[in-house]
Amino acid sequence: MAELSFSATILNVNDDEATRYLSTRTLRLAGYRVLEAATGEEALRLASQERPDVVVLDVKLPDISGYEVCKRLRGQPETASIAVMHTSATYVTPDKKVRGLEGGADAYLTEPFEGEELIATVRSLLRMRRAEQDLRRHAEHLTEADQRKDLFLAMLAHELRNPLAAITTAAGILQRRAPEDPKDARMVSIIQRQTNHLARLVEDLLDVSRLTRGKVELRQARVDLRGVLEQVLTIFRPQAEGKHLTLESDLPAVPMWMEADTTRLVQVFTNLLDNALKYTNAGGTITVKAERVPTGDTSESARVRVTDTGIGIRPEILPSVFELFAQADESLERTRGGLGIGLTLVHNLVEMHGGRVEAHSDGPGRGSEFVVWLPLQPRTEDSSEEVVVLPELVKRRRHILLVEDNADARQALQDLLETWGHRVEVAADGLRGLELAVQRMPEVALVDIGLPGLDGYRVAEELRAKIGRGIRLVALTGYGGTEDRGRALEAGFDLHLVKPVKPDDLNRLLSEL
Repeated sequence: MAELSFSATILNVNDDEATRYLSTRTLRLAGYRVLEAATGEEALRLASQERPDVVVLDVKLPDISGYEVCKRLRGQPETASIAVMHTSATYVTPDKKVRGLEGGADAYLTEPFEGEELIATVRSLLRMRRAEQDLRRHAEHLTEADQRKDLFLAMLAHELRNPLAAITTAAGILQRRAPEDPKDARMVSIIQRQTNHLARLVEDLLDVSRLTRGKVELRQARVDLRGVLEQVLTIFRPQAEGKHLTLESDLPAVPMWMEADTTRLVQVFTNLLDNALKYTNAGGTITVKAERVPTGDTSESARVRVTDTGIGIRPEILPSVFELFAQADESLERTRGGLGIGLTLVHNLVEMHGGRVEAHSDGPGRGSEFVVWLPLQPRTEDSSEEVVVLPELVKRRRHILLVEDNADARQALQDLLETWGHRVEVAADGLRGLELAVQRMPEVALVDIGLPGLDGYRVAEELRAKIGRGIRLVALTGYGGTEDRGRALEAGFDLHLVKPVKPDDLNRLLSEL
């Protein structure tokens, strides 16, 4: 047991000199370094200064009790992990032992005790302490590894978003030029679909990391769930047709109002429909049905069913489909693709909205159904007549400054903006962007964050200091975390957009600014 006594320090606290001497002698003969204290206050001082491995602590002390000493040791972060062994010649009843152990002591010995018993108990406490230290170090290593993973994912997303932004913008320009050759048109359509798919994968991967760390925050507002579903269906109908699938919908004739984050709701139903398309073969049918369901005297929930006639889910897999990296297609061929994270996001985001999601399937080859329940706002007398009127986009030419260090992304976005009739000036770094903004006074500045020379945050801060609110600042960046958005707004940006931005979304934004 030499390895347990090597460099271990024991603090022996007892006001009886004879008892303290015998215990100290026994411990030193066993190879331990021993410190002594005769009072509770002295024990606390030595424990704070020397950080012993074990405190052998008599319960009855002249100033404060051993119970109080133990309580104070546990209450300080620097001494909380020290092992404590209570000893007593008088407080030996079961209730006293229970009081000591519940107060934070790790062991309790009744005096007089044999030297072998003292050494055996100290060794046991040292083993326990070493095990706790190993676990603590392991947890710290895991935390560090998790932090490195999150940093890697953030950097990976940023590096992927720059080329994705350039491809998305270039494809948007090509589509607007309406290629005469049908093959060219198909190629442009393929580029757009696959780029959107890649962008979605990047976002899902990052969102899983954010959700596990509790970093996702909902930006809630009054939202029409029916409108959200119509928006998602509009996106997926061309994809369904391209795969020779029938996409049917059954939605209420009136709005379904709720408090929600529109972006996150779109993400939920996008993932569900993406799964349905992925796991349904040509000729199959996908149905989206939404309805109101009473859940109380006056409360109602929305029940949204996404049903497909696809490959189905095996009974043994069904209970775990919402777990991270779970896959319905576990074959070696992995013909269906996917990372196994979409349903995890659906489950977590629905729960964050106060709802729940269920998965049903009668087995392989018999399709699947995912049911989402979300709380609705109480109906008002005229709620059935409410109509959502989308504001008409006001199109006008603008003077725009684009600050982007990625040459392809800069050129593609400049060409797209000029195609819409805007006057565009460009800069490849923050210093040049700041100089152009002050000299030319553009109406809008689209500014990347990761710029050489002067990053986007500094550009925004300098512009606000020099020309105030006379310019609309839009952060156009690959950094998409909640903290990134907050930092951008704090620096002075009016909006924070994550690459790649779809051309239609950018056009709408510029029209609404």
